[in-house]
Amino acid sequence: MYKKIQLSFIALATGAICAVTQPALAGEGGGSSYNGGVENFMAGAAPPPGFYVLEYGNVYSADTLKDGSGNTIPVPGFKVSAVAAATRFVWSTNEKMLGGNLVWHAIVPLVDLSVSAAGASQHKTGIGDITFGPAIAFHHSPALHSVLALDFVAPAGEYGKSNLANIGRNYWSLQPLFTMSQIDPNGFNWDFKATLNLAGTNNATNYRSGNELYVDYSAGVGLGNGWTVGVGGYWMQQLNADTSNGVEVPNSLTKAFAIGPSVKYDNGKGWFITAKLQQEMAVAGRTQGTALWIKSTIPF
Repeated sequence: MYKKIQLSFIALATGAICAVTQPALAGEGGGSSYNGGVENFMAGAAPPPGFYVLEYGNVYSADTLKDGSGNTIPVPGFKVSAVAAATRFVWSTNEKMLGGNLVWHAIVPLVDLSVSAAGASQHKTGIGDITFGPAIAFHHSPALHSVLALDFVAPAGEYGKSNLANIGRNYWSLQPLFTMSQIDPNGFNWDFKATLNLAGTNNATNYRSGNELYVDYSAGVGLGNGWTVGVGGYWMQQLNADTSNGVEVPNSLTKAFAIGPSVKYDNGKGWFITAKLQQEMAVAGRTQGTALWIKSTIPF
């Protein structure tokens, strides 16, 4: 009856997703190779030329499961708990392209996932799927920055089609994206990151999740002392139906919205940290839960 719970820590963070019976949940197992809300303040501000390490942390918890119509699915003892840490390596080069500078990055996540449902449980720990790719960074003014990028998600995480919990998706994904940030230490700040998630086929199940559009966002006010306070979250919508063995799966479109308080501290010397607590709502075809996100950078 109960199939599997799949976790994806992609592009900086993690989310855990459960499948009851298809097509009760959309996206294979209700999951995705992109994690909504991973980005926060400074999302579109690539650093100047040099090598950088960014650390991302995420704690996610959910005990509510929604079907494709947004109705709660009663699953006895259902709970997903995930803790993840990801290291992002960024090489910002001096090479010019389309008026910006070329940037390369790679993200290696470590995931700890626990799942329980209907008297069964499973715990997995390990390296998740790895994201890498090129980007072009633009600095339009001292305050306005943007990035155009193409990410590849490699199926490096452990996967088993009979597992209750998976920390890998078992397919490649392609993610073209655009992100922009307005940064004002003494005024209004805003950021968004629009990502089109194009999933490949899971060869173990011959299932292909539909394409998805994610928009991570943040807005806040700089207090003039290094602190920015505001809100952040994400919106997502699946654009086309899943397919199983080449046949379209009915009622398989996911959607979600999340919002919560967000803060940033920037010491003005190349180091900053952001934190956000977001609550998911208006969810269909996946888990509905709460996530804590933390991001920090270490310049070299």
